[in-house]
Amino acid sequence: MALHPKIIDLTLERVERLLARLGHPERDLPPAIHVAGTNGKGSTLAMIRAGLESAGRSCHVYTSPHLARFHERIRVAGRLISEPELLALLEECERVNAGAPITFFEITTCAAFLAFARSPADYALIEVGLGGRLDATNVIARPALTAITPISFDHQQYLGETLAQIAAEKAGILKPGVPCVLAPQPDQARAVVEERAARLGAPLLIGGQDWDSREEAGRLVYQDADGLLDLPLPALAGAHQIVNAGAAVAALRALGMDEAACAGAMTGARWPARMQRLDPADLPGAPPEAEIWLDGGHNPAAGQALAALLARMHARRSAALHLVCGMLDTKDPEGFLRHFAPLAPMVHAVSIPDAPATLPAERTAAAARAVGLRAEAAGDLGSALAAAARAGDPAPRVVICGSLYLAGAVLRTMPPLD
Repeated sequence: MALHPKIIDLTLERVERLLARLGHPERDLPPAIHVAGTNGKGSTLAMIRAGLESAGRSCHVYTSPHLARFHERIRVAGRLISEPELLALLEECERVNAGAPITFFEITTCAAFLAFARSPADYALIEVGLGGRLDATNVIARPALTAITPISFDHQQYLGETLAQIAAEKAGILKPGVPCVLAPQPDQARAVVEERAARLGAPLLIGGQDWDSREEAGRLVYQDADGLLDLPLPALAGAHQIVNAGAAVAALRALGMDEAACAGAMTGARWPARMQRLDPADLPGAPPEAEIWLDGGHNPAAGQALAALLARMHARRSAALHLVCGMLDTKDPEGFLRHFAPLAPMVHAVSIPDAPATLPAERTAAAARAVGLRAEAAGDLGSALAAAARAGDPAPRVVICGSLYLAGAVLRTMPPLD
């Protein structure tokens, strides 16, 4: 396949051209929920999906990136697309594209929309790949609903150096007259989204104003103009998931779902590599009694959320904390790692296998030391886990973190995801 030479090149021209040649499948989708944001997109979308499916609705789902296997990106009416089906769709898109420049993500998006247009479902849940305004998914003229999760700094080389610039790109998914669920935002980001919504006549459902979610007595309390819901806590771990859960419930309420669907969103959501508990027996070198977690967060805001969760866990059970950290060279390792300083973990830095853009382990270790952490470079994941095992605590807490690409490398060694 002759692809556009740039891996990321934000424009809609190529994807719009191919979709037109394919007969505009994006116009034949079921009602779409389009989700953008810096952190929490996937978790929020997973909860929306769980809520809809608990209410008996079928969902197409398009997410990125994949973790272990490429076909995880596409679910057709709830089932993972088969590899033969995916291959046939990509070959069809390649044939119709006829050698014109196109990026990997663009042709994958066209294949997903083609699959969705050819199979019945009640909803299509679409996660933005990068940004929003010029993302390949932003070709649906009138979705049923949009949502923007918390906005923070990431991908500045593509989206801009200020929160206002980044927010403007995320707000590009808003459509005239289409409601948007907006998670609580920094003032600078919120102002940009509000201004665009006003210009388009897009009703906003704003977290902290039109709806609110909080943890109270081991439950999720959600409140909006229609009343108060007392729900189970989300199955996805972390205080930051309370905000994501609130956005998911606000979305479900906007779609007309009842309290039972909202409860299903909390209990039924599954989202790998978001504080996912792993079995040490599946990881060579891991201490047998270790408590091992996998998290794909990779920017400063994600580091802050993960550190806050670990602080709460530490308050319940003290254990030696080890971070096995690998990051891409486009990220901010010091910004990610500095939040862990109060927890005094030992950082075992690794390079990410088969990732050309990996930050070398030595540089990740140096970044950790620069923010006051003890750190060493390890040859690979197994060596890092073995180092944690040698540290003296027979039951350490080990968190593998820093990149979805590292998470994917871990998950590829384990049984396939459902």
